[in-house]
Amino acid sequence: MTPGLRSGEVAEQAGVNIQTLRYYERRGLLAEPARSNGGHRLYPPDTVALLQVIKAAQRLGFTLDEVADLLDTGRRRHPTADLRQRAIDKIAEIDARIADLNAIRTTLVEVVDARCDSLTDCTCADCPIPFLTIGSAADPDGDPA
Repeated sequence: MTPGLRSGEVAEQAGVNIQTLRYYERRGLLAEPARSNGGHRLYPPDTVALLQVIKAAQRLGFTLDEVADLLDTGRRRHPTADLRQRAIDKIAEIDARIADLNAIRTTLVEVVDARCDSLTDCTCADCPIPFLTIGSAADPDGDPA
C-alpha cells in the first residue's frame, strides 16, 4: 500500500471539506491521488501545504482559474516571473472595487442623511437617488415616455 493521507485527514489538516478536495481534483488543481488496496484516495503529505497555498491565494482575491494558472506556471521547470505582474493587476482590480464600494457607501450615507423612506415614492426633499426617473423612463409597454 502506498503511504499517504486519506481524504478526511487532508481535509481536516487543510481546513477544507472533502467535496473541496474532489472539486479541486476535477479542476486540475490537485493531481489525482494514488489509491489504497481498498480504493481509498491517498494524498501525498504535501497536499495539505498545496491546499493552504490555494486558499491563501483565494483570500488574496485570486479566482480558482487564476490560481490554476499560477500553479501551472510554478510547476514548470522554468516558470515565468508573472506572479509579480499578476499581483500588480490584482491590486489594480481591488483598488477599482474599493473605489466602487466607496461610491456606493457615499450614496447610501446620502440616502440615510436625506431620510429617504421609499424606493418608489420617496418624500425626502433632496433624494440623492433618482428613483422617480427610473420608474418613469418607460411606460409599461417598454416605450420611452
